Amino acid sequence: MRTVEMRGGALPRAMPVLGLGTWRFGESLAARAAEVASVRRALELGYRLIDTAEMYGEGGAEEVVGAALADAIRAGDVRREEVVVVSKVYPHNASRAGTRAACDRSRRRLGLDSIDVYLLHWRGEHPLAETVDALRGLARDGRIGRWGVSNLDVDDMEEVAALGDDCALDQVWYSLGERQPEFALLPWLRARGMPLMAYSPIDQGRAADDAALRRIGAARGVTAAQVALAAVLAQPGVVAIPKATGEAHLRENLAAAELALSPGELLAIDARFPRPTRAGPLAMN
Repeated sequence: MRTVEMRGGALPRAMPVLGLGTWRFGESLAARAAEVASVRRALELGYRLIDTAEMYGEGGAEEVVGAALADAIRAGDVRREEVVVVSKVYPHNASRAGTRAACDRSRRRLGLDSIDVYLLHWRGEHPLAETVDALRGLARDGRIGRWGVSNLDVDDMEEVAALGDDCALDQVWYSLGERQPEFALLPWLRARGMPLMAYSPIDQGRAADDAALRRIGAARGVTAAQVALAAVLAQPGVVAIPKATGEAHLRENLAAAELALSPGELLAIDARFPRPTRAGPLAMN
């Protein structure tokens, strides 16, 4: 699978363009075994990027990821260093001391000595400078490999950049239905060699019902959702983390990462989902 490089010399240096999202995992004990099995199957199929957060299931999703990863490592299906694990700190926990404490809780739930990439989930009450200082301290101590942010637009990113050049990435809602990042944020990130990590890249499943995407997919023998995901991944510097549970969906997403859309198909997609022509707020869920 293609990878996207992250600037600087810290580890990890690159991540796959496609990963597994775990939003809504960990919310039900009754679903826990099935969710662990789903993440475990993803690792068997070749997923090497997993995104989670302390917010998801109030730590439950991190426990799911940790259990699946530990089992895969014990079975010899994957080595720890092959998998990029991303997690996030709640804004209300993102004080200097709170960030460290939250990270330690996440590391325990994940069963990891170090979280590969640790993000501020969105901007909250604590000053960015304080949170960034705390994140850098975690990196110096080896508790995390890299740090980054989520749901921040250009104005906020300029503030982050003024504090230094070691932010790894920005994770935002980016999809055919939510193309606002293309207006200013994505070009800003590209100019600085910083990946955009796209959550909800198939609009929480809505892309599967789009007639135009279905027509394009039918001509290629793929689904509308695969076309939507391939269109997002056609953008340089973009990583996508769609949620998937069943094996068929996991396989479809992997196949979409290898789907190269033609210029004509991309023009048809632009006609159906026009690029933004003016500034506007980023979508968030």
